[in-house]
Amino acid sequence: MATYILRISCPDEKGLIYRITQILYQRQLNIVGNDEFVDTQRQYFFMRTEFAGACQPAELKAQLQQAMPAANIELDQPRRRAVVVLATSESHCLGDLLLRHEYGELQAQIRAVISNRADLKPLARRFELPFHCVPSEGLSREDHEAALFQVIDGYAPEYLVLAKYMRILTPAFVGHFPYRIVNIHHSFLPAFVGASPYRQAFARGVKIIGATAHFVDEQLDQGPIIAQSVIPVAHTHSASDMAQAGRDVEKVVLARALKLVFEGRIFVSGNRTIIFD
Repeated sequence: MATYILRISCPDEKGLIYRITQILYQRQLNIVGNDEFVDTQRQYFFMRTEFAGACQPAELKAQLQQAMPAANIELDQPRRRAVVVLATSESHCLGDLLLRHEYGELQAQIRAVISNRADLKPLARRFELPFHCVPSEGLSREDHEAALFQVIDGYAPEYLVLAKYMRILTPAFVGHFPYRIVNIHHSFLPAFVGASPYRQAFARGVKIIGATAHFVDEQLDQGPIIAQSVIPVAHTHSASDMAQAGRDVEKVVLARALKLVFEGRIFVSGNRTIIFD
């Protein structure tokens, strides 16, 4: 029996859940999972429903839209999302994603790896994935992104994943993929910015390190947060030990964030995320 994921967001009002579930019941569709939430600050309603049964998606969506004209309605079946991964020279996040992809742990189809350097080409080729090096030397940011976009566009990705991609993207580039670019970085920001954050953290004697995955928007590293995690460190950890621990937590946080994204479990509400985990 086919399974579908229904996502609805709209201004909050009385009777929304009744209207939605009544339509599903009338069509003899069986709800197998349901989550809803009201952002009381914005008075906005969010609902994610999994249901099973014989369904005419276009007809169902039209009926729901007629019942809720102001709603944003998405209806889809669980499937692997088309993804392009951007990286630079650090291998840990890319390698983890490629291994998970190889063994079917990601609800995604990685179509290509693109980098501004050639360092990771052997790693991508080891998994028989296309690798494109789009150098940035001597180019303005806009010219480099135009060349980058030409390559990306050929793969028609639904999402871009920045697996330690060490280039700042312009608002114009980000605008091509609204809330469809996922980034990972260490959670020292804004305390330790710039080069060698783990050496800075070691010098300050920090006791926890972590990672943050977020959607990319026009504000540098300030987009809606998807997932975070921290782990303890002690005085016995060297700067190198901290960096290794940081790489480990970055891999886990990025993979968890992508699972939530690809399963349609996230809504963006202002600069916050509503996550039905």
